[in-house]
Amino acid sequence: MRSIFIKEINSFFSSIVGYVALLVFLAFCGVFLWIIPDFSILGYGYASMDRFFEIAPWLLLLLVPAVTMRSFADEFRTGTIEWLSTKPVTEIDIIMGKYLATVALIIFALLPTLLYVYTINNLSFPGISPDWGAITGSYFGLFFLAATFGAVGIFCSSLTSNQVVGFLISLLACYLLYTGFEHLSKLPSFSEGIDYYLSMIGMEFHYNSISRGLIDSRDVVYFLSIIALFIALTRFSLVSRR
Repeated sequence: MRSIFIKEINSFFSSIVGYVALLVFLAFCGVFLWIIPDFSILGYGYASMDRFFEIAPWLLLLLVPAVTMRSFADEFRTGTIEWLSTKPVTEIDIIMGKYLATVALIIFALLPTLLYVYTINNLSFPGISPDWGAITGSYFGLFFLAATFGAVGIFCSSLTSNQVVGFLISLLACYLLYTGFEHLSKLPSFSEGIDYYLSMIGMEFHYNSISRGLIDSRDVVYFLSIIALFIALTRFSLVSRR
């Protein structure tokens, strides 16, 4: 697993695509939060990270599929998946090595955004500090959300040998799982009490719950369950290809 992890990290940063994906993510964060009036923290008038945590899931929705699209698709295209199969590693070792590399890259992308927290703290009035509980909870929520997107992306990459197709499938799947059930619950036909339970199936409900600053074990179990499900589906996909 360790060798797969290192291989994936090196492979990501040996390609210009990896650097471009990270730079685009950070550039869009900066543009939305400091320049575009409707989203700008400066225009918001409050020393709060709320604007960042509103837009970050949508930016991760693009970043994570871009990171994971080549995970297995590239292995299938070049035929190296057969070479990996001859090594003393199991399917789970391969999957977890690639998945943990994806999570590490996502954490690497989120770390520079801590500069926004430092900036917000310095922009606030003396004696009035930001809501650290909500900020901490929101970062935990972003981590779980991105980690779940990563598991979905790894699975979608295992379905095809075309990176672009893998990206599009992953983008659609992550979008539906994040906000699809929330939109579905707002339909008039689901307004008889089932709307609340329907929205609970989606990731947005649990992300917003954690973002309030209270890390509920039910939300953590939800994200871990989705991650475990898609890792199991990825293993099934690899076994079925064999």
